[in-house]
Amino acid sequence: MRCVIARFPFELTKSGVLESMKGIKPEPGTGESVIIGRRHYPVKQVGQVVTRQDRRDFSAAEVLRAMTQLGFTCRTLATAAPVRRLSPLQQASAMLGAPVSV
Repeated sequence: MRCVIARFPFELTKSGVLESMKGIKPEPGTGESVIIGRRHYPVKQVGQVVTRQDRRDFSAAEVLRAMTQLGFTCRTLATAAPVRRLSPLQQASAMLGAPVSV
């Protein structure tokens, strides 16, 4: 499949990506990830290995789009959970160290 990452065209195949990532240890990461085999790789690490470019040269969205089109499972950042608002009394109690009641 032909895709453009950092303004450069690449011919990527699923088997080629699997071969490139073979033996590469996933870096710890909390952002977007790509599942290759049974491992979760950070998107920027996959982009760097596959394109041999510096991570600053491409965006995570470009790599996510390419990996999705190749059929890999991609995980994006989870949306933030709703914040529970405290009443003024609960907030004052929390500031004093008392347990907050729901």
